[in-house]
Amino acid sequence: MLPLPVPAAVPVRSILNISEISFMETIILNSCSKINIGLNVLRKRSDGFHDIETIFYPVKLCDTISFKKSDEFRFFSNNSTLVDDSNNLIIRAKNKIEELTEEKVKAEITLAKYIPLGSGLGGGSSNAACTLKGLNMLYDLNLSEPRLKKISLELGSDVPFFLKSSPCYGTGRGEDLEEIKLKINQPILIINPRIHISTKWAFENVTPVIRDVPIKEIIKKDITAEDFRQYFTNDFEDVVSKVYPEIGLIKTLMYSSGALFSSMSGSGSTVYGIFSTLEKAREVQKYFKDYLSFIHYEDL
Repeated sequence: MLPLPVPAAVPVRSILNISEISFMETIILNSCSKINIGLNVLRKRSDGFHDIETIFYPVKLCDTISFKKSDEFRFFSNNSTLVDDSNNLIIRAKNKIEELTEEKVKAEITLAKYIPLGSGLGGGSSNAACTLKGLNMLYDLNLSEPRLKKISLELGSDVPFFLKSSPCYGTGRGEDLEEIKLKINQPILIINPRIHISTKWAFENVTPVIRDVPIKEIIKKDITAEDFRQYFTNDFEDVVSKVYPEIGLIKTLMYSSGALFSSMSGSGSTVYGIFSTLEKAREVQKYFKDYLSFIHYEDL
């Protein structure tokens, strides 16, 4: 089941102290996912992170998170794994707000989880960014975009993207973002084979490569989804597919079924395919009935 459209957030009155409570104020936000169009791992840095370049593209597969003031902090979710994990990214984002304000966050946060974990769709990072935004709104903290970005980067390399959630060219760890004009008008079939991939493991095993033509130069060209196969690759695909060949088979089936372009997203395990028509995407979706699937389409 996917989330229903979310109503507009209830206006939040200004408060002077984060400890003040109003049980009537609730904010509900969509926490959406992303795919990567091209993902080049360029080099390992002296700080242990890697420099990358990629295109982050937001998609409509979303979790929903609600924020409501309470007499103490409570976290609820339909995903028991996250409820039992006191170090999940929502809790860590809440902790960052507490460090900043030097006040305890007394709120009830409820996560309806639909984005699979360890899927390369950025669900955890999106939840973290959404929590920063939601608590900023709930308590009228007036944290600026640069301040939120700084906090978000402490939580994860692609968390800053989800503060924007518009198509971006990303470099550095993924935090150096440049909004780009990119709209994929064709339907995107998203398939997750229920395999959890550790991002840490993927980076430890990938071999960095400097490309002859960087993504920065490619996006200057007048290209469409039909051209993506010529220009874009994901450096994690070979590493991940060797250990989990099922992922490579999904991509092969995408192309044999007529995909204009297919790729793994992030460090996996999700694979997506761009198709010429919605009817074609729905037809191919039937082949993956045992997997988690979703169709992103701008016109839906």
